[in-house]
Amino acid sequence: MRFGVNYTPSVGWFHHWLDFDLDAVHRDFASIRSLGADHVRVFPVWSIFQPNRTLIRPQALADLSSMVDAAAEHGLDVSVDALQGHLSSFDFLPSWLTSWHRANLFTDPIARSGQASYLQELAASLAEKKNVLGLSLGNEFSQFASVEHPDVQAVSVQQAECWLAEMMAALEAGFPGAQHCHAEYDSAFFDPQHPFTPAGTARHGSMSTVHSWVFNQTAQRYGGMSEESLRLAEYLTELARAWATDPLRPIWLQEIGAPAPHVSPENAAEFTRKALRNAMDCEGLWGVTWWCSHDVDRALADFPELEYDLGLFRTDQSLKAQGEAFRQVAAEPQSRPARRTTSLVLEMGDETSGPGRAQCAPGGEFFESWMALAKAGARPGIVLASQRDATDYLQVRGIEQLIESGDTQALSR
Repeated sequence: MRFGVNYTPSVGWFHHWLDFDLDAVHRDFASIRSLGADHVRVFPVWSIFQPNRTLIRPQALADLSSMVDAAAEHGLDVSVDALQGHLSSFDFLPSWLTSWHRANLFTDPIARSGQASYLQELAASLAEKKNVLGLSLGNEFSQFASVEHPDVQAVSVQQAECWLAEMMAALEAGFPGAQHCHAEYDSAFFDPQHPFTPAGTARHGSMSTVHSWVFNQTAQRYGGMSEESLRLAEYLTELARAWATDPLRPIWLQEIGAPAPHVSPENAAEFTRKALRNAMDCEGLWGVTWWCSHDVDRALADFPELEYDLGLFRTDQSLKAQGEAFRQVAAEPQSRPARRTTSLVLEMGDETSGPGRAQCAPGGEFFESWMALAKAGARPGIVLASQRDATDYLQVRGIEQLIESGDTQALSR
C-alpha cells in the first residue's frame, strides 16, 4: 500500500507558482521523504497555468516539470491535480470563465473545450515523466455544482456524467494508460441533490477516490475521537467499493486529516494512528495521501481557522506529533487485510442518480447501522441492493452474510 501526502508548499502556500522557488521545493520534499512517504499529490493553480483559453503558459509547465523532477530526486512519485479550481476554501477560476465572460463550467461548450484542451496539454507535458502516476481532474471540482456554493453552476446528473467522460478522455488522450481519476468530496456519497454521484465516483477513471473529513458533521455529532470519526475513512472506502461495478477496483484514500478543533491538537497523533489503521483494514486500498504536508503560514490571511494547522510539518520543517504518528504507521509491516465476509445491504433507489444518499450521511439510518456493526467487531462491507443476488460478484468479494440495514435484530447480535 502506498503512503503519501498532499503537498502544501511551506513558502507561499499555492501562491508559490507565482514566484516558483525550486530550492524551497527541494527542502519540502526532503522533509516529506523523511516520513517514509513514497508519493505526493501536487496542485497547479488553473488560473496561473491557463490564464486565457488559448494560452497555456510554457513557463508554468516548465515549473511543474521541475517540481516533478525534484520529487524524483527524493524518491517520490507524483500525482498531478489539474483544474484548481478549489483549494482550502478558495476558488481559482481563470478570468475567461468569470464576470463578463461567465460560463457554466460543466455545460457551456466553449468552457468545456478550453478545459479539455488544457487537460490534454498538461497531461501530455507529463507523459514522459517516469515518476508521474497520472492526473486527477481537479481538487473537489464538483463543489462548483453544489447548491451550497455561492455561485453554483447548475448541472444535471446526466450532464455531470457527460462532463466527466469528456474530461477523463482528454487526460487519457494526453497521457495514455496512466492512473487518471477525479477527486470527489463526500457530498457525492451523502447529498441526494448533488449532481455528481457515487456511480460517477466509482465508474470513471482508473480508481475511486475518497476524501475523509470529520468536520462533515461526524465530529460535531459524535465527537472527534469517537469510533464514528475514527472509522469515517474506513466507512467511505467501503461505500466507494460498493458502488464499483468491478469488485477489484482500487480505491485511493486521497485526503484525510486531523482538523482542529474537531480533533483537538493533543489528540491529533492518536487520531492519525487509529484512523489510518482502520482504513488500512479495507481490501483494495491502493494508498493513503494525508492532508497535508506543511502548515499554512499564518502571515497569510482569511483562511478558515482549521486550514492553518493541518500539516504534518510546520512551515520551518519541524515535525509535528501527527507527523511522527504518520511516520510510525507508514513504517509498520503490512499484511493483506482479511476478507470482510459480512456486508450491509444499501437500498438506494435509482443507482444512477442516488436519491437515497442522505441515509449514508452522519446521523442517517444506514450510517448508524454500519457503525453499529463496526463497533460490534463485525468488520462490515457494503453491497448495493442490486448486487444482493449477484452470486459471482459476492464470491469475488468473499461475502458470506448479508444484513439488511433495517434488520435491527441482526444488527444487535
